[in-house]
Amino acid sequence: MSTTKDFIVAQLKEEISGFKAEISEKSVGKVLKVSDGIALVSGLAEAMMSEILIFKTETVEVTGVALNLEENQVGAIILGDYTAIKEGDEVIATKRILEVPVGENMIGRVVNPLGEPMDGKGKIEAAKFYPIEKIAPGVITRTGVKEPVQTGIKAIDAMIPIGRGQRELIIGDRQLGKTALAIDTIINQKGQNMKCIYVAIGQKESKVANLVTKLTEAGAMNYTTVVLAGASTSASLLYIAPYAGCAMAEYFLDKGEDVLIIYDDLSKHAVSYREISLLLRRPPGREAYPGDVFYLHSRLLERACKLNKDFGGGSITALPIIETQAGDLSAYIPTNVISITDGQIFLEPDLFYKGNRPAVNAGLSVSRVGSSAQIKAMKKVAGKMRLEAAQYRELAAFAQFGSDLDADTRKKLERGKRLYEIFKQDQYQPLSVAKQVAVYYALINGFMDNVPVEKIKEFEAGLYKYADLNDAVLKAIETKKEIDAEVETSLKKLIEDYKATVDYLIK
Repeated sequence: MSTTKDFIVAQLKEEISGFKAEISEKSVGKVLKVSDGIALVSGLAEAMMSEILIFKTETVEVTGVALNLEENQVGAIILGDYTAIKEGDEVIATKRILEVPVGENMIGRVVNPLGEPMDGKGKIEAAKFYPIEKIAPGVITRTGVKEPVQTGIKAIDAMIPIGRGQRELIIGDRQLGKTALAIDTIINQKGQNMKCIYVAIGQKESKVANLVTKLTEAGAMNYTTVVLAGASTSASLLYIAPYAGCAMAEYFLDKGEDVLIIYDDLSKHAVSYREISLLLRRPPGREAYPGDVFYLHSRLLERACKLNKDFGGGSITALPIIETQAGDLSAYIPTNVISITDGQIFLEPDLFYKGNRPAVNAGLSVSRVGSSAQIKAMKKVAGKMRLEAAQYRELAAFAQFGSDLDADTRKKLERGKRLYEIFKQDQYQPLSVAKQVAVYYALINGFMDNVPVEKIKEFEAGLYKYADLNDAVLKAIETKKEIDAEVETSLKKLIEDYKATVDYLIK
């Protein structure tokens, strides 16, 4: 009898201890209010920022994320169907920060901000899960930006070079080709040992589908992941999209690889955050944005970096896109992001409508990394290019009011006209750095001075074809990455031989 009694007591003790352990692990709250993708929850005193919350409804379990930590309640954004949730429903804190699947299997796929496939190609087996929020690498772990990201866009590679680990803002009004610049840059990374992530924030699904088709045709989806939070997506998913894309990039960074990430665009991201904040009753400040909207983008873009060799030597290069209203660079969100990034590429409507595409304004565009992000060959030919382009714009405006110009001014104007003709480039046709060096060398050394402006594009296209037939010079530029005496002699001879074959283009 005593043995039975001892056995029962031992079992009860075991059950009680197990029951207590379960209670200590689970933090349970109740929904106070739910509307527009936002829920206010009581009873989660120990909830963490960005912690995953599970809303238990009568029919389904819905995932949410803790965003507002207040004294008596938690404000959460809901990542699923909020209409199923009602007041009084149970909410469980998971003690896990929101994370997304990452790994090699994400490459070539179109996923939503939670890492779930949207391309109908089946389930993705993730290598790991990374938290979407992470403290940026410290100063000690970083090194200087010195290796170039070749965009394949002549105006940018020459005047506003981008380096691996840089944050370069693409800014301008709508429909001026901001996304086109980013997509061309992705296409040009073929064979450049660069993974690419394109985050579409609030873009039309049809537009993104066309972009994916273009990337597939160019063979670029072999090294690209598309994170899609479309125009019809909830503000909650729009808000987490860029952080999710950055987490996917950090997987490759940790492996010592180079990644290019495009955020298209952060204007819509700021708007989604404003919507969430106003629903959570956060006090609005300037232009109805909450005061911490600067921190929203700074903590994202600071994660772009170039690590030193002791920490793997990988890099994340970020190209955030911002849409301006009537070219207003001094508005709230544009000035915020300009102050965070290492320079900006400003697209100007006047240039665009005059047919100068990409419509890069050389005067207002800048790269704070500068020639450090160029190979020596490009540095040599493009040294004065930006200054000449900016001077031409000023002189052209001045020349409208008078025809009595001195010879030096006329020469600069003629050179500038030819330079802007060369800057014109068709979409989805990025150009190798060797061909860019060749055409710029021809321009700055006067080989094009006697080619009529209207024939420059024809002359340029012919030069590329001729160089392809005699590709030893292009290979030498790509291999040596500089113009030494031997390369210069070969390059000069190549251009002179080509000019002899197209004398019908010359004045």
